[in-house]
Amino acid sequence: MSRLFGSVRSRATLGATLVVAVALVAAGTALLLSLRANLTGEAGTRAERSAQAVASELAARTPLDKLSGLDAEDTPVQITDEDGVLLAASEDLERITGTGTSEVTPAPGRSDADDDRDGDDDDRDDDSLDPDEIAPGASYTNGTATIDGDTEDYRFAAVEVETPDRGRLTVHAGAPLAAEHSAVGTALTAMLIGFPLLLGVVAAVTWLVTGRALRPVEGIRREMAAITASEDLRRRVPEPATHDEIARLARTTNATLAALEASVERQRAFVADASHELRSPIASLRTQLEVAAAHPELLDLDGAVEDTVRLQNLAADLLLLARLDAGERPAGTRVDLAALARETAAGRERVTVEAEPVEVSGSRGQLARVLANLLDNAERHARERITVTVRREGGEAVVGVADDGEGVAGADRERIFERFVRLDAARSRDDGGAGLGLAIARDVAVRHGGTLTAGAAPAGGALFALRLPLAGREPGHAPGLDRP
Repeated sequence: MSRLFGSVRSRATLGATLVVAVALVAAGTALLLSLRANLTGEAGTRAERSAQAVASELAARTPLDKLSGLDAEDTPVQITDEDGVLLAASEDLERITGTGTSEVTPAPGRSDADDDRDGDDDDRDDDSLDPDEIAPGASYTNGTATIDGDTEDYRFAAVEVETPDRGRLTVHAGAPLAAEHSAVGTALTAMLIGFPLLLGVVAAVTWLVTGRALRPVEGIRREMAAITASEDLRRRVPEPATHDEIARLARTTNATLAALEASVERQRAFVADASHELRSPIASLRTQLEVAAAHPELLDLDGAVEDTVRLQNLAADLLLLARLDAGERPAGTRVDLAALARETAAGRERVTVEAEPVEVSGSRGQLARVLANLLDNAERHARERITVTVRREGGEAVVGVADDGEGVAGADRERIFERFVRLDAARSRDDGGAGLGLAIARDVAVRHGGTLTAGAAPAGGALFALRLPLAGREPGHAPGLDRP
């Protein structure tokens, strides 16, 4: 059973069919009850009219054997007195239930032949009828009656009438319920035949519609399975030409695949570049050690130490980049950028600091690393002077690092923030570093909710502007720079 309804298509079809089935059963039940109530009420109205007609004749002192209502073929009538004794009944009535008495033959000694009023009946007219002698309203019951051997269900109405010679009498008149039974039976038969057919149509239409709607989903699933099996992230799932949720799902899936492909390619390039950067100092250090092992007098201790420091710095940079790529968020401590700038610039001969107290929230160590990387980059390109400024601008703290070197061409102002990128003037690994300083600086800035951009300095060199939200403000977001 779980496998039978394990698909969305099966569950949607089952759910739609059940909902329609419940609605049809509820509507059908209400229809049958309403139809039955209306037809029963109509039969009761006919029975009441018949009873009222007989009661009117009794109120007019019509003898029992001359009552016209007793001659109706399809309307059984009984007349009883206050004690429930049957006084008169329809001629062909053989058996009756539901009226309080099952007698169909009047009690002996109660014939109207002894109650003849010597012609008074011939002298009466309609003015002798007193409407107050007939009780208003009627009571209703259901029962059966056998007339000429045919037994049917009837709706009986009981009407009381006050007569001067017989006291209070009760007239029971019935109307057949055959029409009600026939109509209800026909409606029920139609429902029993039509409802299953309608449910079958609903199930078939739901199955076809959901299958058509989910066909693109199956295409997306197959393509994703093929991408997973082939590990080819260049492939994309098919996008339907519609504008519904499935089309948006396909577009989002392709965007995710594109981002995943870019991330994988970046990781591959990162691993390749890191391996290339590590190979040179390791090879140099190994060569020096091998030479020293064969000729101790030729050991270049300073060069070995320098290569070891380069390896240590490169390993620290790679570790920091890995932590940033993993989504590490900075601690929310307050940092005075003016004090941090003076502290970072201390000991650097060509650096001048112009700062006003500005506090931001973040990691003091990472922000110090950003300033150090910017100053290291400026020192490699500056001719004589480097200027560090710290100021408040609106809701942001702005740190500027400017040099008087050759500057950065407009086409390279974004490329220099890529990892392991060195411009022509900084190709030397000994002088230009590993090409990770500016990439680390931008990543740290983004993790702090800020930005880092490159531009032209007033003196003609490069100007790097670090913008961070002030302490206490919600960090901004730089689209396209944040890395998961």
